[in-house]
Amino acid sequence: MTSSSSRRGRSVRPVAAFRESDTPLPYLAFSRSEWAALRANVPLSLSEDEIAGLRGRNEPVSLADITEIYLPLSRLLNLYVMASRSLNSMVESAFLGCPSISVPFVIGIAGSVGVGKSTFARLLQAVLSRWPDHPRVDLVTTDGFLLPTRVLEERDLMQRKGFPESYDLRRMIGFLAALKAGERHLDVPFYSHDAYDIVPDRFQTVDRPDILIFEGLNVLQTGSDRSAVASDFFDFSIYLDAATADIESWYVERFLLLQRTAFRKPTSYFHHYADLPRDKAEEMARQIWGRINLPNLQANILPTRERARLVVRKERSHAVGEVRLRHI
Repeated sequence: MTSSSSRRGRSVRPVAAFRESDTPLPYLAFSRSEWAALRANVPLSLSEDEIAGLRGRNEPVSLADITEIYLPLSRLLNLYVMASRSLNSMVESAFLGCPSISVPFVIGIAGSVGVGKSTFARLLQAVLSRWPDHPRVDLVTTDGFLLPTRVLEERDLMQRKGFPESYDLRRMIGFLAALKAGERHLDVPFYSHDAYDIVPDRFQTVDRPDILIFEGLNVLQTGSDRSAVASDFFDFSIYLDAATADIESWYVERFLLLQRTAFRKPTSYFHHYADLPRDKAEEMARQIWGRINLPNLQANILPTRERARLVVRKERSHAVGEVRLRHI
């Protein structure tokens, strides 16, 4: 490939992988303005009020973010969805000689604690559901596959919550396999952030949507002795990226905000932090980050970044500054 290639008259920069390896993976790098130009004629379908209801507690998202980042992404994903449907139909009807069965197109979203995955996933769900070709878009987070607190305590894993060993991987893989097999009425355990635990006998039911967004820390990880991993069932994958120092700052900001709001509920697992002085609360947030979230990011999450089809890089302001699309 030459040093630059053209997409509709715009220069696109090929770049190597994010870290040195024996087999560097080429990406096409887009500045924010270059990516925004790929929106084409996709209409803006979300109002300011709708965006306000979807954004995170300390994550500013504007109409400009929707038009410049999410709408081009929705256009790209729509092309992938339609191509996948066409290929599946061709293989099953022409080669196998049987009627094709529509199965969900699965999008995996990975990234660190505090990087904004939940807000990103909710906004992507909203814009994708506006396309008439795939209006039913479900969102499932890996929180529902965490082991219950009782089990984590029995295994001395409460300080490893979010690490690979804290998940019920067998149940997670079973869910994804059943989903891609076309099974209906699948139950996903419900996780309460207030209780910081799985809620017994409460489930999210997934009934063969057009698209499923599967979001979580561990969705691109491969370190397992099982024959299958979550990403085996993905049709497209996204890694939400940012400088580690920025993610830590966002995590601390969110902790301090939650201390003034959600932690004040008597039912909150973190209620004992509610009355800490600000300096002590900030110190506690940094301790939790350094003891749990940073080691998990460095050992288990960041190494999976180059496995993603698309890497979305956020700046200190939370705005997306660059998008990288893997083209092999």
